[in-house]
Amino acid sequence: MYNSLMDGYCLVGKVEEALRVLDAMKSAGLQPTAVTYAILLNGYCKIGRIADGLSLFREMSLSGVKPTTFMYNIILDGLFRSGRAVSAKEKFRTMSESGIPVGIVTYNIVLHGFCRNNCTDEAIELFKKLRGMNVKIDVITLTTMISAMFKTRRIEEAKDLFATISAIGLVPSVVTYSVMMTNFIKEGLLAEADDMFLAMEKAGCAPDSRLLNHVVRVLLENGAVVKAATYLAKLDAKQLSLEASTVSLILSLFSRKGKLREHVKLLPVKYQPPKMLD
Repeated sequence: MYNSLMDGYCLVGKVEEALRVLDAMKSAGLQPTAVTYAILLNGYCKIGRIADGLSLFREMSLSGVKPTTFMYNIILDGLFRSGRAVSAKEKFRTMSESGIPVGIVTYNIVLHGFCRNNCTDEAIELFKKLRGMNVKIDVITLTTMISAMFKTRRIEEAKDLFATISAIGLVPSVVTYSVMMTNFIKEGLLAEADDMFLAMEKAGCAPDSRLLNHVVRVLLENGAVVKAATYLAKLDAKQLSLEASTVSLILSLFSRKGKLREHVKLLPVKYQPPKMLD
């Protein structure tokens, strides 16, 4: 009961309320379990209170509760999200050296964390180690590394990794296709982005609103108005809506002072900013 209450409070960001439940639990003579600490750690990290999470982690260790893989995953993700990559690396090293099982979920958190914090070379180095260790990677691993390769302008290596997905019996996700398409566009490879979209549909992976909106934004940001218009038409055909960020970008680029104002007629009429914004 206590754990369920704490979990409920943490889910809505009310960690202080959860801590009061923890106090009540201790007053009733019950000791917090690994599950209890995991709930509170997750609650702290979700609201960005990583320092409090680390303090709780230390308190837990001193109380004799052994940290689990799941707890380390929470802490690692929280550290990377708060920009504390050095601390995350130290914690990851401690985890590995203490014999806590490290699986692909943990590796994915670390790889993504490295990329998020501009430690792309370290992500690539770790990925090479994983392949050498024959760790069973998944589509999340490969999608993360495809993004890393594009970030470091290793386009051919990104393409090779995309080919690896199906070669090892995995299936690209919508996120994988989105990463490929948007990075091709940034590199000026519009035909390859189109080919990727066609391959996606052929594979039976339906493009969602998030992907199409992202593609439209990247096309517009790179001045490819005609191509953006074709993807706006795809949104319409699938009866999907523009996201607020896409609407904001269109208004910014095509209003009277926008840098693409002279190309406004290339947009479908329904997406052209109203005259009142001129």
